[in-house]
Amino acid sequence: MMKQVKCKFPVRMLTLLLGLFLSVSAFAQSTVTGQVKDAAGEPVIGASVLINGTSNGTVTDLDGNFSVNVQPGATLTISYIGYQKQQVAASNGMVVTLKEDVAQQMNEVVVIGYGAVKKSDLTGSVTALKPDGKNKGLVVNAQDMLAGKVAGVSVTNDGGTPGGGSNIRIRGGSSLNASNSPLIVIDGVAMDQTGVKGVANPLSLVNPQDIESFNVLKDASATAIYGSRGSNGVIIITTKKGRRGMQISYNGSFTVSTKSKNLDVLSADEYRDLIKSKYGTALYTLDANGNKVPTAYGSLGKANTNWQNEIFRTAIGHDHNVAVSGQAANWLPYRVSAGYTNQQGIVKTSSFERFTGALTLSPSLLNDHLKVTLNAKGMWTKNRYADGEAIKAARQFDPTQPVYADGFNNFGGYYQWTDDGTALNDPTWPMTFYSLATKNPVSILNLKNDRAISRDFLGSADIDYKVHGFEDLRLHVTAGLDVAKGRQVTDVDPASPLAVYYGSYGWESQLKRNMQLSAYAQYYHDFNDKAKNHFDIMAGYEWAHFWHNTHNSYWSFYPSTNKDTSLAGKERNRTYYDYATENYLVSFFGRANWSLMDGRYMVTATVRDDGSSRFQDHWAVFPSFAFAWRMNEENMLKQIDWLSDLKLRLSWGMTGQQEGIGDYNYFAVYEMNTGNDSYYPIAGDGSLARPKAYDPTLKWETTTSYNIGLDWGVLRQRLSGTVDWYYRKTSDLLNKATVSAGSNFRNEVMSNIGSMYNTGVEASIHWLAVNSKDINWTMDYNFTYNYNKITDLNGGSDPDYYVPTGGISAGTGGNIQAQHVGNAVNSFHVFQQAYDKNGKPLEGVVVDRNGDGKITDADKYYYKKPAAPVTMGFASRLEYHNWDLGFALRASIGNYVYNDAFASTSNMSTSDLFPKGKFLVNRPSEVVGDNWLSNDPTSTQSDYWVQNASFLKMDNVTLGYSFANLLKQGSWNGISGRIYGTVNNVFCITKYKGLDPEVFNGIDNNLYPRPISFILGLNLNF
Repeated sequence: MMKQVKCKFPVRMLTLLLGLFLSVSAFAQSTVTGQVKDAAGEPVIGASVLINGTSNGTVTDLDGNFSVNVQPGATLTISYIGYQKQQVAASNGMVVTLKEDVAQQMNEVVVIGYGAVKKSDLTGSVTALKPDGKNKGLVVNAQDMLAGKVAGVSVTNDGGTPGGGSNIRIRGGSSLNASNSPLIVIDGVAMDQTGVKGVANPLSLVNPQDIESFNVLKDASATAIYGSRGSNGVIIITTKKGRRGMQISYNGSFTVSTKSKNLDVLSADEYRDLIKSKYGTALYTLDANGNKVPTAYGSLGKANTNWQNEIFRTAIGHDHNVAVSGQAANWLPYRVSAGYTNQQGIVKTSSFERFTGALTLSPSLLNDHLKVTLNAKGMWTKNRYADGEAIKAARQFDPTQPVYADGFNNFGGYYQWTDDGTALNDPTWPMTFYSLATKNPVSILNLKNDRAISRDFLGSADIDYKVHGFEDLRLHVTAGLDVAKGRQVTDVDPASPLAVYYGSYGWESQLKRNMQLSAYAQYYHDFNDKAKNHFDIMAGYEWAHFWHNTHNSYWSFYPSTNKDTSLAGKERNRTYYDYATENYLVSFFGRANWSLMDGRYMVTATVRDDGSSRFQDHWAVFPSFAFAWRMNEENMLKQIDWLSDLKLRLSWGMTGQQEGIGDYNYFAVYEMNTGNDSYYPIAGDGSLARPKAYDPTLKWETTTSYNIGLDWGVLRQRLSGTVDWYYRKTSDLLNKATVSAGSNFRNEVMSNIGSMYNTGVEASIHWLAVNSKDINWTMDYNFTYNYNKITDLNGGSDPDYYVPTGGISAGTGGNIQAQHVGNAVNSFHVFQQAYDKNGKPLEGVVVDRNGDGKITDADKYYYKKPAAPVTMGFASRLEYHNWDLGFALRASIGNYVYNDAFASTSNMSTSDLFPKGKFLVNRPSEVVGDNWLSNDPTSTQSDYWVQNASFLKMDNVTLGYSFANLLKQGSWNGISGRIYGTVNNVFCITKYKGLDPEVFNGIDNNLYPRPISFILGLNLNF
């Protein structure tokens, strides 16, 4: 037995050692995680990670992270299109930075109108931009991601209104009266430029987290394929699609916003001192009947109210987005996402709430010959609006008065300025609101409930078929549907000074249905001859229908205490409005590309024949031509190692404009009279149909563009950029023309009269300053110079003819801008201010520019303009290991603003500080020293109020930390992601004396202040 035991022991030991060896081997092959980045530090999504010698591997997720089961030290091959393939040793927590492959980069595909081309084959001025996922600032709508990022593109938001829209301009505006906004194309569907109640901005439909890329088409070579909608440029938005391997991601942020500053007005004590110095300290005076009447000093209150602080608040916002993407059954990539945004405004009662959802299916069938992409996007929003009148009132209401006061129950308890007597001689109404007085700003907000709910759905289907047996031919069909509905309801309490006693109630609803169908065939062919020709030609057809209707109704109620008891509590003055409109656009289009000498020389020709229902002569043709020369491929430059790209681009083309003018301007349209005073007791109920003015010869505006561009890159594209010069002339401007009496139904009619041009230079530079194992530092800079001039307005030769525009509230109102031949669009039309020897402006003293010895409107001149001739953007991001620090700066140089907030309150006379002895009005501190004493036009329409509003803004600064393998357990690799903190609207350097120099129309009056925001964000990937 002992022998048997001794015999078995070595066997057991051998078994144990073998088990230990196998265990060690099993443990040696473990899960290795890592991340793949590009040279700019951005995660590379979908990069291939392959274990050498096997077919096993994986792809990177949305944050560039991956995990594989492999022995540490084993060789991994990592590759992605546009980058050099790398072989690295596997180690846990590894970070791999892929280097750009210039040759492959030039083969990357860029989306253009009705198709895509290789980046190297671009002949037009096109900028491709991927959203900056690490330094995006406060982003609510898609246009926020473009501000300051693209040369030639200006984005000015509508102040700090939550969920508000923006004004986007590409290479300046091309029109005076029609739209100057670019065409927006979302996943192949061209959006119209009309919103619905609750959402005036069509880009609100797309959740920013769902956007894959922007492509901005700027010159006519790129935009002429869109014909009569391409004059103002095109922005193509492509949303994210599903990828191989299931990915679940969450992106969320929490925001605290507050006002950056108040407009500097007199405090309560300063205002008391001012009134005392102007009126003395008497409390009462006697009227003609011997009754005591309060003086200005006697009308002062005992409070110390900062009215701006009363209407502003610290606002809270949060944003969440969850996305799931993957591939089902190895043939159906999918992506589904849901988002929620809740944003308070810094003005009390304002808010914005939004739900979004998106679904994308992109199956590839028939051995990749048939590719289908189905997109569905939905949005639900709820807006609560704050009346902008409250912002103005907060700057002007007497700071010595309280917010609430006893005895003001008739006004909801809010202090208001009252008139003598009683309303309607009714003793139950002890006070009457003085209608000309400044209104209590808090009551304006709290006694008005103005809200809107809107819904929007955008669906599209793309079908692309590569013909079997004739693979050079592709057939493509896109169908799109955009349906949106919005309803705004407004309730103004009878106690509100906005609608005292009767109140004001009403609603307005809008519905739009837009449909689009496009189909085109595209033929590609490579000629493998000595010249290495590539040729493709595309021809297509498009049909689009835009339909929009509006319904509204408004009414009020007689007070329950009305003297006529039969009317008490009953409805009064209800009005109705119903209107529907539609237009059609039918088009034929084509494009031909020819590439010679393996892409050294390229020619592109496009044409579009548009037929619009908006014009009697429906059809117009819009052609373009472009040529590109890759000079670095020439023998004399090909040997220069440090030169990686040098391409010259030349283009010419024509585009049109038909947006923003209405649908029925070329034939007589009759409208019914409205209002009780407009009825005629002729027959029936007295309704009368009246014709609107029209011009039967109305046609498109046409913009002819020229562009010279140069793309360059050195040191294998570590330093690269573009430079473009452009000239754009618009003829047949859609303009209001004056017609002789009796020749039409009104004295003004929309016609094609006039011309203007824009010319400028734009440049952009991308610099990968540092690219090492531990540190990546990238910088991007763009510069734009744009100059515009009106060359014709009315077809006549009168040098003094001008069209006033730009309404102001200063003085008795009027206009401060004008359109005039030889000057920029919306130039300020003002008197030239005179100054004393110390540089102090002299009240009412202006220059007699025409020397006729008197001051009239003929002495006005054209001075500066609202649009900045020079704009710049600069962004930088530094990454060190897992940390990243980025910021974005934006500059505007040469933009001017008429300071209506100051000009309208510049009169320091006793009659204007205490109008009619009824109410007191506060003043900005800035105007007190001037001590002007009138509202004469020579004062309010002086160039003194047209102020330099150039600025340098830091839009945002972000500090972030990325992590991986959080909560890892067993075979689950845990959570990867990033946490970050951002400050938005960090600072503004400017000489402008108003609250904010960034005013789109150049007239500063009641702008909703842009807040400074502090954001804490979290991105997670599972």
